[in-house]
Amino acid sequence: MINKELKGFMVMSKKSKMVWAAGSKDPMYNRPYVDIDEWRDQPVRHRYVHGGFEDTECRFSFYFPPEEQYEGRFFQPLMAVSGTENAATRPAMLSFMIADTVPFATASGGYLVESNQGRTVMWPDKDDTTITGFRASAAVARYSRVVAAEMYGEHHPYGYVYGGSGGAYKTIACFENCPDVWDGAVPFVQGSPISIPCVFTVQAHAMRVLEGKFPAIVDALEPGGSGDMYSGLNTEQREALAEVTRMGFPPRAWFNVAKIAVGYTGVFASLIGNMFEWDPEYFKDFWTVPGYLGANPPESLLRARVQHKTKISKVVMTSEAVKMGLPVTMPAKLGDSKKELPAMLQLESIPEGGLQGAAVTLTSGEAAGHTLHIAGAFGDLLFIGFGEAHFEALTKIKVGDEVELDNADYLAVQTYHRHHVPSPDYYIMDQFKVAGKPVYPQRPALISPRYMRFAAGSVPTGRFAGKMIVVQSLMDEAAFPWQADWYRRLVEAALGPRLDDNYRLWFVENAMHTTQVALPTDPRPVATTRVISYVGVVEQALRDLSVWVERGLAPPASTVYKVVDGQVEVPLTAAERRGIQPVVTLNANGGVCAKVAVGETVEFSAVIEVPPGAGTVVAAEWDFEGAGDYPVTEQFDETSSSRSCMTLKTTYAFSKPGTYFPALRATSQRQGNFKTRIARIQNLGRVRVVVK
Repeated sequence: MINKELKGFMVMSKKSKMVWAAGSKDPMYNRPYVDIDEWRDQPVRHRYVHGGFEDTECRFSFYFPPEEQYEGRFFQPLMAVSGTENAATRPAMLSFMIADTVPFATASGGYLVESNQGRTVMWPDKDDTTITGFRASAAVARYSRVVAAEMYGEHHPYGYVYGGSGGAYKTIACFENCPDVWDGAVPFVQGSPISIPCVFTVQAHAMRVLEGKFPAIVDALEPGGSGDMYSGLNTEQREALAEVTRMGFPPRAWFNVAKIAVGYTGVFASLIGNMFEWDPEYFKDFWTVPGYLGANPPESLLRARVQHKTKISKVVMTSEAVKMGLPVTMPAKLGDSKKELPAMLQLESIPEGGLQGAAVTLTSGEAAGHTLHIAGAFGDLLFIGFGEAHFEALTKIKVGDEVELDNADYLAVQTYHRHHVPSPDYYIMDQFKVAGKPVYPQRPALISPRYMRFAAGSVPTGRFAGKMIVVQSLMDEAAFPWQADWYRRLVEAALGPRLDDNYRLWFVENAMHTTQVALPTDPRPVATTRVISYVGVVEQALRDLSVWVERGLAPPASTVYKVVDGQVEVPLTAAERRGIQPVVTLNANGGVCAKVAVGETVEFSAVIEVPPGAGTVVAAEWDFEGAGDYPVTEQFDETSSSRSCMTLKTTYAFSKPGTYFPALRATSQRQGNFKTRIARIQNLGRVRVVVK
């Protein structure tokens, strides 16, 4: 029971529970209640407090450690999409969060705060996006301090907010708009105000034009490859690849094009719905006005056009798709309701041509008039994406409903970014200018900032009180790496010479947008021999942030980098690169590519280097055949853990012919702790071995 003597509180009851509420700076959230208050032993010992605010949809969960573990701080993760306050105990929902959020918080001397960000459904209120952007999160953070004071005694806990992707938008919005709530912030894999729709439009255009060419592009960029990813492409294909690369897409990420295509078409579908509302004339202008690609379409665009009428023959619900081991683009249920959502449709007939992104308009049945979009295919099953306005209608789809397929709008949207050139600080858009002027017709208004306000309630300014560490992936297919540099420039303009006193930017090599990079249908998680997780960097950033704020001890320096034609480039050595991620240099028979006979021994040598002050090497794992399981582990002891730079050598003989990409994955840890799962920072090195 909360202490009655705390000032500014009033008594209420809810569900037969007596609770005490603090006065709030936000009148919408001045009557909190608690409906669950109990000790739990999983995943670690903690006191769980659940509740909300009277007459609002806001719900929260607090996870308090035993008093002897508490050091006076809290951590507050923000989901990319609002709608649940229970993500910390549901690992499947944590693609942009730390899987062990509760153990991390308690092991780091703090309690965990999470909320549904003000809404019990996934999508925010269009009329007041400040609610899900920052107001509800701030109210929950303030109230958590009340409960913490009751449990641990009067004090003011330090607060740290963090989130990835859309959660990074919200983290920045919270930190910039609520200077009295949090002391530090860690946005990771962050976008910019032009991410939506431009990241997805240029990506979709490249995927259409370069279909069938990605294996050669990827091979050129692999260790031992030609290095020329444009080889063998025609003029249209070369221009599409150059365009998406200058826009910031990291070319090495194309190895995962199948997942990228499925994963982001659903997002794209939602964008089209908003664009019809905000810029409806574009879809007609694209096909009729000179200067737009559709007005004088190339042969590839004409071949891609699809129009078809048919009926639904089968509806596969999300839970069924998961049991089948299929990737899904939909949540299992609508918000916290019991309404299950479909993941895939089977149609009576399918037209020839690519169906990626095609609109599926229901013309009969209870869902008539609503539109879905095809995110991809698995055999004769079509993965469906969704537009926000049609989300509820998905639950009403039935077998026998008539549908019309048409991809005109999807094709039109693919070059929208050419007609949406913003201010000069978005330097990646210079490719669409001559003498400082756009070369393509421009839309009457920029809609990108509206998407950001929709997601976070505000647009970044770079002005905040407190300290911030940004973590950005160098192989990010959705939050292109340069966008962290764009925000850093805003912060530098706001802070001036105080930048290094309050801000860090750490780039992470070989990391993508999420930590889940392999298709569930792939029996071998081969992506893991190309990609590492950035989670350890985020965890260490939060710990470094707390020490920086509370004790004034500055963290390791920002990563040294430069942006060249939209691509972020970093130095080759850890000493030059800085940041906190180790650098792995791997060779096979003395080079990046070895050619050997079956059974011939290959000599591997590697150097693992940790940046100054960033810790020591605690693990190294070999994967010679690319199965993704890293079966060979180097044996370290306490003596070897004291080294921040080490050389490893080993040999391996391949029993079958083929082309292999052996990898060495190395892990560092600030304290050199071999056993902990927390703040383990990874990187990898790869080589090519051709066995004949």
